[in-house]
Amino acid sequence: MRSLERHRDVGAYALGVLDEAEAFRFEDHLMECPRCSAQVTEFGPATRQLMLYREATPRIVHPLTRPGPRLLDRLLSAVATRRRAGRRRVLYAVAAAVVCAVAGPGAVLYASQGDPAAPVTATDARSGVWARITAEDEIWGTDVRLEVKDGAGPRSCRLVAVGRDGSEQTVTSWMVPRHDARPHTMRGGAALHPGQIDRYEVRTADGEHLVTLPAG
Repeated sequence: MRSLERHRDVGAYALGVLDEAEAFRFEDHLMECPRCSAQVTEFGPATRQLMLYREATPRIVHPLTRPGPRLLDRLLSAVATRRRAGRRRVLYAVAAAVVCAVAGPGAVLYASQGDPAAPVTATDARSGVWARITAEDEIWGTDVRLEVKDGAGPRSCRLVAVGRDGSEQTVTSWMVPRHDARPHTMRGGAALHPGQIDRYEVRTADGEHLVTLPAG
């Protein structure tokens, strides 16, 4: 039963509503569950949209409604059943639905797809990790497509955007399968625009540096 509960925690973990102890236990579960790891990655754009709404909302504005207890379950179900068709469009729609549920009527998000920049590729001589990034400028920040080859799994990794001002934002995270050097593709987003990003770094969950890619 507890294993089933761990699967159900994926939405709460991705949206950052688990307490510290529960988040720690769920990260242990991620090490052994590729399914949950993939779903955490898919929640990345929705999480970014919520973060952008929170940062743009004045402190004096309070939510008019609260999400129901089964909201996260419904979000997870919607992503899981429709991820093969219009994955990116569905995730943004889910993010907008969450904001409307939390903030009440009148909270509307707009996003426009920008032109993708030329892909940037790098291989780290020490770690052997290969990565390629394609970034698109959006109204809300940067949409990122990441491809990674890493045969040193299993391990949990994340992509970090480092701003020109030294700030850091996690773009996406994933679980590297055991001894699988095939390329894996993830999508994520950052609140920083491409011109504000100095570089991208692939790191393990423990902070070990794996490869650096210039922002272009």
